[in-house]
Amino acid sequence: MPSTGRTVAIIPARFASSRLPGKPLADICGKPMIQHVVERTRQAKLVDDVVVATDDARILEVVQSFGGRAEMTPSDLPSGSDRIAFVARNMPEAGLIVNVQGDEPLIVPAMIDEAIAPLIADSRIVVGTLVRKIETPEELLMPSVVKAVLGRDGYCLYFSRSTIPFVRDLPLPDWLGQGVHFKHVGLYVFTREFLMRYTELPPTPLESLEQLEQLRILEYGYRMKAVETKHNSISVDTAEDLERVRQQMRGNA
Repeated sequence: MPSTGRTVAIIPARFASSRLPGKPLADICGKPMIQHVVERTRQAKLVDDVVVATDDARILEVVQSFGGRAEMTPSDLPSGSDRIAFVARNMPEAGLIVNVQGDEPLIVPAMIDEAIAPLIADSRIVVGTLVRKIETPEELLMPSVVKAVLGRDGYCLYFSRSTIPFVRDLPLPDWLGQGVHFKHVGLYVFTREFLMRYTELPPTPLESLEQLEQLRILEYGYRMKAVETKHNSISVDTAEDLERVRQQMRGNA
């Protein structure tokens, strides 16, 4: 049976950031970064509503100033998933909750729809995400690029910062030709019911070791559906990332 209820995209946005404080409000071609994320998310065809979840009044005011919807959350929540769950608790009408990262101002609206579609088509799927083929050996080796290993049915088997899967009988430059190396794109779609359940589960050993909260889902025995996307985006974690995004937007103007 297809999933029912509204699909709400919730964008977690914190002001505090160890590498780039205040990044949701960073100017990109005349608009704050969070505005770019909201506007692109609104363009997704399968999204009914967009809400920013923030712990900072400055972000709340900016979102409201450009006509966006924002909700305040406690500042001590441990993760973005906890932040969106806090907001989603007051949305009983929502069937699906989309976690769109607040630091991806180049997010392609079609990527959001790609992740949502399987959950609309099949109510047995409780959580979905995106992956993309890794294209270079450098990307494969970077711990900041999270690798996803998939089963034949498209469900996730494991996530790691390590270079996996390991190809025993080939030199590294030839690994990518096997078509099994994917990077995880940190966009999630949850059924609202599962999101509430998941965020109440205690952290797990592998999650803590890898510092990847999505491993909690797998460690508790739940299945996560992955959709391969050909689109790409840039997560803004540093000042250098921010400048790359600015240059790309100027080039597309």
